[in-house]
Amino acid sequence: MGKWPALDKIEMIEGPLDEETYERDLRKLQTRLLDLQIHYLHDRRRAIICIDGWDASGKGGLIGRLVDGLEPKSVHVWRIGAPSPEDQGRHYLWRFWQRLPVPGDWAIFDRTWYGRVLVERVEGFCDKDSWKRAYREINEFERQLTDDGVCIVKLLVHVSAEEQKRRMLDRLSKPHKRYKIGLEDFRNIAKRKEYLEAYDNMLERTDTEQAPWHVIASDNKMQARLTGLKIVADTLGSGMTLTEPELDPAVAAAAFNMWGWTPENGKEGGKGNNKKNGDKK
Repeated sequence: MGKWPALDKIEMIEGPLDEETYERDLRKLQTRLLDLQIHYLHDRRRAIICIDGWDASGKGGLIGRLVDGLEPKSVHVWRIGAPSPEDQGRHYLWRFWQRLPVPGDWAIFDRTWYGRVLVERVEGFCDKDSWKRAYREINEFERQLTDDGVCIVKLLVHVSAEEQKRRMLDRLSKPHKRYKIGLEDFRNIAKRKEYLEAYDNMLERTDTEQAPWHVIASDNKMQARLTGLKIVADTLGSGMTLTEPELDPAVAAAAFNMWGWTPENGKEGGKGNNKKNGDKK
């Protein structure tokens, strides 16, 4: 697709956003996402939401707001770290195949198969031929999924070096946040130039028509969260007309027999079934 600008040259979202406006817009987006989830569940459609980005870019906060209003049993968040001993020695996509959503479900990946062309490339965990071949493998993998009816949303959460430093220092200063920072973070930050090149190559090579990338500037966390949720809602709802699901006639009949309920009045009818439930009149 079109050539991307260098990642460190994109415009970062600035300007204030008051708390009241943020909370109002957040609730609207979460309600919209819940409506979409219910329709995906009813129609047995599948969705994958991929979230990659820098340490301290706000991926966790975005995911938290994304799942906060959803029906929990049909959404799964997979936080991807280093491969387990069972994963090692297998093709790197194997562990992601095990986590693909079943019909009706959404799968959210906190870091993804793009680790092959990011951390594994930069840190030398695989050879050059392997990570260069991965661009084609990933595109083919995502094409297989979309051809099979899966909707894929890919978000890259970007943070400036200055804001990343501020957030890291905030984690060090607050005991309840220190679990979020480790030695590997300093290793990654020291290689920001190499990671920028890897991100830029990734965007150029894997931004496809069926699974395009969306870059979110996250120096302003509230703006970034609203932007991310809107992209997810717009992508998952593309081409979809939301309609109320039909009432199963057998369920309606059971409700009438149990409580005298009918769709016309939306309340109890005149069958006197309250006595069945122990009510005394």
